[in-house]
Amino acid sequence: MQITQSFKVARPLPAVWALFQDIPEIARCMPGAELIEDKGDGNYLGRVGIKLGPFNASFEGEAKVKVDAATHTGHVEGKGMDKRGGSRSKLVMDYSLSESGDLTAVDIKADLQLSGPVAQFGRTGVITETANVLIAQFARNIEQKLAPAVTETRPALEAEPAVKVVNEAKPAPAPANQISVATLLGALISSFFRRLFGRA
Repeated sequence: MQITQSFKVARPLPAVWALFQDIPEIARCMPGAELIEDKGDGNYLGRVGIKLGPFNASFEGEAKVKVDAATHTGHVEGKGMDKRGGSRSKLVMDYSLSESGDLTAVDIKADLQLSGPVAQFGRTGVITETANVLIAQFARNIEQKLAPAVTETRPALEAEPAVKVVNEAKPAPAPANQISVATLLGALISSFFRRLFGRA
């Protein structure tokens, strides 16, 4: 399965490239991903969790990462297995970073091979739509990670309001490496209607 993704990050190229070289930090930006061990020489052990309806899998495996600082490109080869469900995955991915005005453009080309129960989602297009949602969240997480810290300058006496309103509590935002189920569901529904009316 060929997956091509392009997005822009509202941060300068040197900062984005530096973050891409920090594998533990970049892993935290990817929803569902967890770095288990840095084995050195560009080799890593990790885990990727995914939940689609009744399907719940945790792929654990290894990846090899090679980068070229002169061209701001990288090459990743990885494979994983869901020990409970028996699904397997193999990924070969190339990415490149380039300046786009004040932004940084990121282009990704990946060849994803799936086998076992998870392969049925590749045939229905769910994997592609899921990738769209995850990459969008990935880009937002990168921007947040690179955002400059804001220093609070209010006087000490104004640091806390005199009266706290307890009825305006808001749910805590999902952690950066968690998948937003609502966002994913919305994307899948939108994709379904695009395909439905596209055939009409």
